Amino acid sequence: MSICPARLKLLPALLASLSSSAFAQEPPQPQNPLQVVVVTGSRTEQASFDLPAAIDVVDAARIRDTQPRVNLSEALAAVPGVVVQNRQNYAQDLQISSRGFGARSAFGVRGVRLITDGIPATMPDGQGQAATFNLDMAERIEVLRGPFSALYGNHSGGVVQLFTREGKGAPAIEFGASAGSDGMRKADLNAQGETSGIGYVLDASRFETDGYRAHSAATREQGYAKLTVPTSSDGKVTIVANSLHQRDTQDPLGITWATFQRDPRAGEIDTSDPQSPQRTFAERYDTRKSIDNQQIGLQWQQRFGANRLQLTAYGGNRQVIQYQSFSRGFQAPATHSGGVVDFDRDFHGVDLNWRDVREFAGGTLRTTVGLEYAASKDARQGFENFIGDQFGLRGRLRRDEQNELSSLDPYVQAEWERGQWMLTAGLRRTSLGVEVNDRYLGNGDDSGSVDYSGTAPVLGALYKLTPSLNLYASAARGFETPTLNELFYSSTGPGVNFGLQASRSTHLEAGMKKMFGADTRFDLALFQVRTDDEVVVDAASGGRTSYRNAGETLRRGVELSFDTRFGSGLNARVAANVLRAVYEDGFGSIPAGNRLPGVPRASLYGELGWTATDGKLGAALETIATSKVHPDDANAATPAPGYGIVNLRLQARQEAGQWRFKEFARLNNLFDRDYVGSVIVGDSNRRYYEPAPGRNWVLGVSAQYQFR
Repeated sequence: MSICPARLKLLPALLASLSSSAFAQEPPQPQNPLQVVVVTGSRTEQASFDLPAAIDVVDAARIRDTQPRVNLSEALAAVPGVVVQNRQNYAQDLQISSRGFGARSAFGVRGVRLITDGIPATMPDGQGQAATFNLDMAERIEVLRGPFSALYGNHSGGVVQLFTREGKGAPAIEFGASAGSDGMRKADLNAQGETSGIGYVLDASRFETDGYRAHSAATREQGYAKLTVPTSSDGKVTIVANSLHQRDTQDPLGITWATFQRDPRAGEIDTSDPQSPQRTFAERYDTRKSIDNQQIGLQWQQRFGANRLQLTAYGGNRQVIQYQSFSRGFQAPATHSGGVVDFDRDFHGVDLNWRDVREFAGGTLRTTVGLEYAASKDARQGFENFIGDQFGLRGRLRRDEQNELSSLDPYVQAEWERGQWMLTAGLRRTSLGVEVNDRYLGNGDDSGSVDYSGTAPVLGALYKLTPSLNLYASAARGFETPTLNELFYSSTGPGVNFGLQASRSTHLEAGMKKMFGADTRFDLALFQVRTDDEVVVDAASGGRTSYRNAGETLRRGVELSFDTRFGSGLNARVAANVLRAVYEDGFGSIPAGNRLPGVPRASLYGELGWTATDGKLGAALETIATSKVHPDDANAATPAPGYGIVNLRLQARQEAGQWRFKEFARLNNLFDRDYVGSVIVGDSNRRYYEPAPGRNWVLGVSAQYQFR
């Protein structure tokens, strides 16, 4: 099995700069989940208990110890208010929604900003890919929901920020392997440590699966490198590079409700196929996607006492070739852009900010002022897919254009703390420009441009009623532009949908955070969001989705989380939310009061775990439950039924001299429940449903050698 990615373009220079003895330290012990320090929300180190925002932290133990570390859904299942739907489709990535934002995304992550080690994994228009996160080296994941998300720019639902470990101390090298149901296997090699004051973390992995669903096999290769170089006693430079390579990842597409009832693993039969009436759409068009993604970033920090200057710069390239099932016969209209998407994207950005701390009006004032710039340029083509199923070849050219995005966002955030009070205010101005230069004029000239701009103010207050009880309230105006992919198609005619408007939202939140002794914490948040001109699915077919603006939508809900540690090594966690997400105004044939598609009314995560006193054995039962989900705006199609599943996990660890060993076993969906894991919102052919696996297992082992 090859471990190193085949096209690791950014890492060789970093790898070559390290000596052969440059390996890593023993991973740090997990943080106490009840007492954590975060940077998301305030942009500076602060206890999550003392922030006027709903924010949860997923620690290293939950991310790494009993998981194959393939999908972000493994770690985020225990976060209230966040729904991560694993499509069982590595060609389209996960679907992540926060308080209902992002649930409409046909692929990738929309409406939730992704950041890794301070560097955006989201493009200027708000579209991101969770697959670029490196979970093998993750130290923690911070999940911010609600009003304070507006301070991170063009999105409305939340922020998911991953932090990887830093190389410190004596070198070590670790190899891990896991295998499971449906031909799943993964191998990972990592190293970390410190030499001559320079910290380093290196990782390479390969994941393969035959797939639970028909035509869903995938191979993913990832590489990661991180260097931490001190520039002075109060400054450092961190360089991060990562790569993702997926070749011919199969896309199983959605299925109808009748097919799901007959066989959840089956594909949808294309009865119009004259060559083979039993062949599925996925087989006929050989639907698949190839991805090459490389990115490198640099973050420089210099402290001046309590003050700090920080510069972040990054750049990368993303190449995608996707074969869709959209092209049908040779009678496609001249305006059709083809069933094969081929684009080559270069992207870059910079963020410069200054943090000032001073005494003011008898309290402490912390102010951050910054400017963020991001840009991307796509060379995009489209081809017919009429012969792709037979020969693996592309048909005639049907699209050839250049797409450019650029955004410029100044922002300011201030926190004033005095006694029992903390007051927070922030402001961010987003300006996004979109330009399309059409070079294929056989179907008309689709060239054009559109500019979006909006201001997002945030206010928050926290009152420390007692040392163990905090009350808070916050409010914000959010701003969310359409993504480039949401602009590409219009159901009303040819050309780019430049008439699609940005949505604007008003967020209100109130909550409490309570500690019961040192071992129990309870968080509660109540929220409301009103959105105007929400971007919704207009029509979806064969991988091509068009969008329109709806009227006003309303989201009201409650989120809670409860963590406790008992005696005898027992611990428990509950994370739950209830969300009413509806169209306040009707539009087209959609009446007011209909539920937003893709958004469950309620979801629940529960866990009861045990860890031996010496930490060498552990076990836990997990339960995940969610209510039904409507797949269409009309709420007329059969909703994906609610479900509840139970998972079992076991883990063990041993030490022998300089060796450390770990093993884990997982049995997911213990009672073999058939259920729909995610839905494709608004699919015109009613192929809404993406089934989740039945009972499945994963086994994993790792061995680490610690150098002295």
